[in-house]
Amino acid sequence: MAKLDIENYTSDDLTSEKLSSLIETKKSFKIVAVKDIGFMVNKIEGAIEKRDLSCRVYSEFRSVAMGAVAIPTPVTVLGGLAAIVGTAAHNLATFNPDYEIGKNKIKNTVTVIYQKA
Repeated sequence: MAKLDIENYTSDDLTSEKLSSLIETKKSFKIVAVKDIGFMVNKIEGAIEKRDLSCRVYSEFRSVAMGAVAIPTPVTVLGGLAAIVGTAAHNLATFNPDYEIGKNKIKNTVTVIYQKA
């Protein structure tokens, strides 16, 4: 996959007008220093769906949860398997989205990637 040229915005910089413009022009972007990730994801998701586009929301470190299956304890194996099944079901339910929205609660960022380019 080629490296994307992604512009960074803060929550304050990303006005509704700017967000609409980014989605209308099918840009990928990242929001940094996000105070309320849930609110920001809902705002982005709503703006994408308003344009009759689809999106998939995911946690950027979901692979860590799936990797737990390799640790041989009943709790980690079951938790890892549940993460794998849940991720597979989610990917099928949101097959071929226009945008992917990655939440990173550790870095307080939200990454929005246009997929159809």
